[in-house]
This record gives sequence, C-alpha cells and structure tokens, in this order.
Amino acid sequence: MTAEAAPPRWTPSRDEDAALVAGRGRFLDDLDPLPGTLVAAVVRSTRPHARLTSVDLSRARRHPGVAAVIGPEEVRTALRPFPLSTGAAMPYLPTGVDKVRFVGEPIAVVVATDRYVAEDAAELVDVTYEDLPAVSDARSGLADDAPRLHEDAESNVATDRTFSFNAPDDHFAAAAHVVTRCYEFPRYSSVPMECYSVIAHWTEQDGGPFVEAWANFHGPFSMVPVMAGALRIPTSRVRLHVPADIGGSFGIKAGIYPYVVLLALASKHAGTPVRWTEDRVEHLTASSSGADRSMEFSAALDGEGTITALRADLVDNVGAYLRPPEPSTLYRCFGNITGPYRIDAVGIRARAVVTNTMPTGLNRGFGGQQLYFGLERLLDDIAAELGFDPLELRRRNLVTSFPHETATGGVYDSGDYLAALDLATKNANLPELERRRDEARAAGAHYGIGTALVVDPSGTNIGYVGLATPAEQRTPGRDKSGSTEHVRMSVDPQGVVTVLLGSVPQGQGHATVARKIAAQRLGLPLEQVRAVVDMDTATTPWTVTSGSYSSRFAPLVTSAVVAAADTIAATVRAAASTLLDDIDPATLLLEGGEVRTSGGRAVKFRHAAGVVHWDPAALPAGVPARLYAEAEFSPRETRAATADDRINSSLCYGFVAEIVAVRIDPDTLEISVDRVSSVHDAGTVLDQTLLDGQVYGALVHGLGGAAYEEFTHAPSGQPTAATFLDYLCPTAAEAGFDLRTDHVVSPSPLTPLGAKGCGEGSSMSFPVAYANAVADALAPLGIAITSLPLHGEVLHQLTNNDRKDA
Repeated sequence: MTAEAAPPRWTPSRDEDAALVAGRGRFLDDLDPLPGTLVAAVVRSTRPHARLTSVDLSRARRHPGVAAVIGPEEVRTALRPFPLSTGAAMPYLPTGVDKVRFVGEPIAVVVATDRYVAEDAAELVDVTYEDLPAVSDARSGLADDAPRLHEDAESNVATDRTFSFNAPDDHFAAAAHVVTRCYEFPRYSSVPMECYSVIAHWTEQDGGPFVEAWANFHGPFSMVPVMAGALRIPTSRVRLHVPADIGGSFGIKAGIYPYVVLLALASKHAGTPVRWTEDRVEHLTASSSGADRSMEFSAALDGEGTITALRADLVDNVGAYLRPPEPSTLYRCFGNITGPYRIDAVGIRARAVVTNTMPTGLNRGFGGQQLYFGLERLLDDIAAELGFDPLELRRRNLVTSFPHETATGGVYDSGDYLAALDLATKNANLPELERRRDEARAAGAHYGIGTALVVDPSGTNIGYVGLATPAEQRTPGRDKSGSTEHVRMSVDPQGVVTVLLGSVPQGQGHATVARKIAAQRLGLPLEQVRAVVDMDTATTPWTVTSGSYSSRFAPLVTSAVVAAADTIAATVRAAASTLLDDIDPATLLLEGGEVRTSGGRAVKFRHAAGVVHWDPAALPAGVPARLYAEAEFSPRETRAATADDRINSSLCYGFVAEIVAVRIDPDTLEISVDRVSSVHDAGTVLDQTLLDGQVYGALVHGLGGAAYEEFTHAPSGQPTAATFLDYLCPTAAEAGFDLRTDHVVSPSPLTPLGAKGCGEGSSMSFPVAYANAVADALAPLGIAITSLPLHGEVLHQLTNNDRKDA
C-alpha cells in the first residue's frame, strides 16, 4: 500500500480513549502497588434477618495459606460505628456483629495467599443463625407490628421530617380541583463494568497507625473523615488513592467505604497489604442501589388549570442501614422539588425506612428519578382527570422568567423552558406520532406518547444534608454548605502546563475538557497541556465536597480550571513583559503559544515561562516567581439551610424536555420504543461530543430502570435478582430506536464559562416519559400506570387484574 493510499489515522475525540480501546486502561484490579499483597474473600450472610448465635473462625484459620481471619468480635473491638446523617439509634459497622440484616451482609473476612485459597477457607467459617422475621418494602416497614431491625431505635423509621412553605393547606382549601395519586419507583443499580475493588495496608508510622488504601471510589473525600472515625485514627493518617480508570460508577461506588475500613482491619491482623475485588454476584446482592420510593402526590389547581400548591409524601426504602450519604435521596432535589413549574406553596413529608435489603445510596440522577416519576405522572393524571391536553397543562404552568426562586429555596439561574419544549415537539414530529397513535388504535393496537419536563440540578450544595435534622437540633456554628472544587496547575521550564484534578472521573472525559479549557485560556496548542486525574488524598487538592457526583464537573471544576489558568496567565504576561521592553503586562495577549503585543511583537510562551524558572530576579516587583496555582471555585449561592428549612440545593439548574413514543404488541404486550426526542439545556456546551455521550448514556440508564432493571425479593426477604439471569440490563439491541437529540443554550450567570451539568438529565426524565407513553397507549383500556418497570409481564398482570376487577 502506498503512502497516498494509506487509511487516515484514527484520532480519538477524548484524551482517555486511546489507552482504553488499546487495552491499556489502569483499573484497580490491574494494579499491584505494594509487594507482598495477600487476597481476601468475604463471608456473607445467607439470611435476610437473623441473630448470630455463633461465628466459628477456627477451621478457616487453620487452613493452609491463610494469614488471618477476622469476624464480628474483631470488628466490634476495633471499630466505631460509622457516623450517621441523623441521630437514629441504628449503628452501622462494616460487618454484622450481633445480627445480620440483609442477605450478603459481611460477617467475616479471610486473608490468604490467593483468591482460591481464600474462597476455600471462607467456606470453613461456621455461622449459626437464629432466624428472625424480615421486611423488604418501605410501607411494610412502617407498620407498628413490622419486624424491628434495630432494637435500640423506636421504629424502622430512620428519619421523618415535615415541611411547609407558603401555607399549602390554605391553597388546598381554596382549590377548584385537587388531584391525588400514589406511585412506586423501583430499586435498581448501575452495574459498572468493574465491581468494587480495594487494596488496604495498615502500618505503624511515627508512633501511630497509618492506613493507605486504593479504591475505585468516585466520591472519596467526604468519606475520609467517616472512615478515619470508624478506624479510630485521625484523618491525617488515612491516605486514599483512586486510579485514573475505575470502570464506571454512576453513584454506586460511593458505597465502597465500609470495605476500605474492613480491609484495613484485615490488613492489621494479617500484617500485610490486603486486596479484595468483588464478583458480580456479590455486587448485585450486597453493594448498593438507588432507593426505591413509595410516594403520594397531591396538587391543588384553580379553574384555569394553574397549580397553586403541591403536597408530596415521600417514603424511601434505604435498606438495612442509613448508610451515609443517605438520606440524601430525599433531599438532593429539595430546591427543585416543584420541577419546572411555578408552584407557590409546597408541603413535604420525607421519611427514610430501614428494611432487610442491601443499603442504598447514590445512583445516576439520584433523588431526581424518584421525584420526577411522581411529579410528571401526576401532571398526566391531572390532565386526564380534568380534560387538559398534557402539553398544554405543562405550558401554562412552566417557569418563564429567570432567576426564579422556588418555594423551597432553590434559585433557577437561567433557562428557556418553552423554547426547549417547542424544539422537542418539533423534532419529535408530534403530528406524525399522533397519526401513528390514531392508526394503531383503529387497528386494535396500542401506541402512546409521553412527555416529561425536568429541571436538571448540578453543582450540589452539600448543605442539603442538614435538612434531615430539624433546625432547632442543628448545632450552632456546625452548619454544612458549599460546592467547592479545587484545581492545581503548574508550568514546567519548557512551558508544558499540567492540570491536576481532584474530580475523580468515572469515564466522563474530565481530562479532555480540562485540558482544552486550560489551552484556550492560556493560548496554547493542546499538545502543550496535560491533565492528570489520578487521585491521592495526600497530594491532590481537595475539600470534603470534591468528587464526581451530581454533575459537578462542568459548573464547578471547569470554573476552578479557569481561575487557575488566569493566575498562571498573569504571571506569564508579567514575565513576557521583561522580554518585550517592559511593556504593560495587561496589554499582552496569549495566542498561538506566544505572548503578543497589539503591535505584533511576540515571545514564545515557553520562553516567558523560562524567565520565572531561570531568571526570577528579572521579574517586575511584586510578581511572584511561581508558575504554580492552586485555585478554588466556591460559589456563595450555595449556603446552608435557613432556619425555616429553605435551601438552594444546587448551584445551577439545567432543563430537559423529553418526548417518548412507544408501541405495544396487542398479542404479546411487548413494549418497544418507537421514537425519542430529547432536548437539553446545559448552559454553555463545553464539548459537544462529550455532551452527546452523557445524554445517550443517561437515556439508556433511564431505559434500564423504566423497562428492565429491578431488585426484587421473595416474601421471605431473599433477593431474587442476584445474577444477570434475573437482573436484566439494556444493551445496544434495546437502544436501537429513533433517537433525536438537540440543545437549547441558556448560559448560567453563576459560572465563568456559563456551563451547567448534563450527566444525569435523561436518567431522570426518560423513566417517567416512558411510563407516560405506556399510560397513554393503554388509556383506552382504563389501566392506570403507577409504578416501574414496565414490560410485557407487568402489562399481562395489569390487564389480568383489570379483568378480575371488572
């Protein structure tokens, strides 16, 4: 083949792609940072609820190749319970000590020469149980006679708070119409490619214990003090590393910290570093999931269809323990609980209930999936009951001016909701879809169209966790607030810029965007900038709010990148001025890898940087000889909750308008998605390819919860979806529908680039848009849709129940 005929060289659109597609990813199970590391296996409960009458470790300890075995006694003696977000008397340790409260709960850890020996020895741990009654759903857990999971607690309710804003009772009393509905949202997960993985090493250094650990943990910083407290050591004696590649998380890996603590204790007993990698059955049985929610929504309306007040009674099943950061699912969307609608009065009751199931935590769109399923189903049910067109009902209630303050304290920074909705309906070709629906119904088939409009919060204000505690019980001066992110940037003697991020990406392309922004801000070619995303709590800049969750990167991390780049730019201009006859640095431009005057004279960026490194005495007076900047972005708009429980729970608020059309086979009742029109407003678009990837990924994740994924349990409490035979995930085959995505751009006035987050939108909007479409398709049959997932088997049950009721 001649040079002229050679195929074009593939150029990856993301910095991260080349290594991944070539098999050079650095996942934790690929790394071996410490010599002499042994391997652990975890012994887990086979019972949903039981007393541990005995745990005999002796046979396992005698097995050849075993270095250590720890169980309830070692955990009880060495560790403190993890601090909780509320004062509930529900202590949580990384193993069961007196009881086990869910199938898969750790009981013991075996450390051996390899995984095979560890697994064999784990089978020799003899556990004797005294079975207890179990409960696996939140409503049953609320009953007075429900099995009590934690004996020192008054009930299974871990937190119960009631809020009232702007006298909702008065609005309901004066309403022309009141519509009330109950809904159920399922429990499902994110099934990352790499399951949990931990390497931990307990040593004695400088007269005290020191724990160094590696984990594929995307939100490590807020958990460092939690882990240190459990280990009874200062936070300065915990060092945590996260590799550049963690195989996805989407929230689920925020729950890994109990295993970091457990493996650290195992390392202490073994006297060596210890590693453990979770298998898929362990992950599906006992890792983490999003909370399933039982909810009742009520709306008060005037005679014109304007919603004047909203009530929400939210009951989350948080599993066996209120594991931090729960009860976050109840409060993450507190500021945007009214969605994109002008609703002046709101009443909320928020409860978290413990049950004999695995503990819950973050899951992509957490809190928003549950909220919008109830709110947007309610909008459709209002339209059906009162005779409104669903789109028209939404239009007449949409927020139309910005900034907009919600009744609960959220401040929507910018947007054009009507424009986004109009674009979504145009791209969907709504008249064509309506024609398809009419033709299907005329032929005795089922076709439906569903809509969902959601406000997409980003840049979470961690102050919302304080809402779980009544204002009068909050300790003065101990408020929580903020959305702070840090970035470290430096320039070497050859002018190469390094950007060090603490954002712990899960595959979103943080390095690509940070590098591009730094290059643009400093007027450099991309090849002169590098980004580093390996995280080390000893060297990476961070605060407890740092990490990759709640779409923080675009509004927060990039703002810190801008601040750091601007600091570096000021020093480089000053240094360049010494090479340009002491011209005023403020008049110099950074372009094309050079520092230029308006008259055309220029010096290389690297030569200006060289002045700082090699000739610092030549710098103008007052200019620091430092090409190193650690910048933070800490917006003042994200303050702690007020005394009356109002809070701006996120910095920025994007928007999604989604229209979904489905067909339902009249014979098999199989549901197929026909078309999706999805319009997103994420403020300024930083990288179109990455934005599109986030939209596609969130949409398929939403499809999983809408149609396939659900953790189910037998009446005994035993999980019945612990393998991929029963826990179904969508693949490319299920995502082959007509997808039309588009964008409206409403830059945020609160971030220097105008960017908002975009990683979660469709994971919140698609499930309810899909449910609304199915409800529309089945409307002629009079079948109500109140829960997910929805697939052929569920529709068979609904139609059979309908016939029985008739």
